[in-house]
Amino acid sequence: MTDLGPFTEALDCPMYVVTAEAGGERAGCLVGFGSQCSMRPARFMVWLSKVNRTYRVAARADRLGVHLLRRDQDGLARLFGGETGDRTDKFARVPWHPGQGGVPVLDEAPAWFVGLVENRVDGGDHVGFLLAPEEVRHPADQGFRLLALSDGIGITPGHPVD
Repeated sequence: MTDLGPFTEALDCPMYVVTAEAGGERAGCLVGFGSQCSMRPARFMVWLSKVNRTYRVAARADRLGVHLLRRDQDGLARLFGGETGDRTDKFARVPWHPGQGGVPVLDEAPAWFVGLVENRVDGGDHVGFLLAPEEVRHPADQGFRLLALSDGIGITPGHPVD
């Protein structure tokens, strides 16, 4: 199998915090794999690692929240990327409110959407969640710099990458 490393190292894609709620259980993690995948109808695919607690909650969820962070929100990125919900209640440490369907929405995220899960696709060590946006918030001033993959390099994952 050919390694994509040299190709993907040239990319500096946005990172997202994905949140989920199912049966009263909340979870969230920092995600590097996600993209809009259709314009009409609007659809977004986000990929969650199978070893991640967020995946286990998302597998039972009807909706997911997808949040963009500013580059200066390192603390939020480290919380959701470097801590595991198996040991840490991340939502006790940040302001949030329930969005559509009870999905946790991070108050400090400058832009976010909540999407209905339309499909799940097994991609190997990650599962893709195809989302149909239902609730969207974006700032009037979009001059902020997004947290990107290169900004997350120094974050040790809460779960090992297999």
